[in-house]
Amino acid sequence: MKKTIFSALCVIMMALCNMTATAQPNGNPNGSQEDMQKRAERREQMAEAHAKHIASQLALDDATSKKFIATFTEYQKEMWAMKKSTRPEKHKELTEAEAEKNIKQQMERKRKMLDLREKYYKKYSQFLTQKQIQRVYEMEKKDMERLKAGKGRHGGHGKHGGHRPGNNGGRMQPQQN
Repeated sequence: MKKTIFSALCVIMMALCNMTATAQPNGNPNGSQEDMQKRAERREQMAEAHAKHIASQLALDDATSKKFIATFTEYQKEMWAMKKSTRPEKHKELTEAEAEKNIKQQMERKRKMLDLREKYYKKYSQFLTQKQIQRVYEMEKKDMERLKAGKGRHGGHGKHGGHRPGNNGGRMQPQQN
């Protein structure tokens, strides 16, 4: 029964991800303000559904479950905002200075993500045991891996796979003289 519920949840989340990724009306790649609001609402619904799934897997009581769902959803919102605002440029020929800037931005982004994770670890520690927190992290990672393996942003070919022009699966090309 739990596997069926989880599978249904994954299908819904993947469908919402696909709708979010393809919703770009009127040729505007960013969509209208209304579209962006709808995407934010869908993401929040996905985060809440994910939090409810985790809470049920942990068999939390009602009060703890409420706290967890609110905290997890808040964490997801902050993480999405951070990811959106700090993405380096990809798929273009970079100068050495641009490549260095991208690398430093990626390190700073990961540092901020770790800081955010520590912030929410402290919040979780107020109402979850350490074993429960560990389990939350494990389930979150496993669920995200399943989503990435499905038809997420990368067309079902995983993070670096597929046969898109210019995609070499993340491998470095030999330098030409």
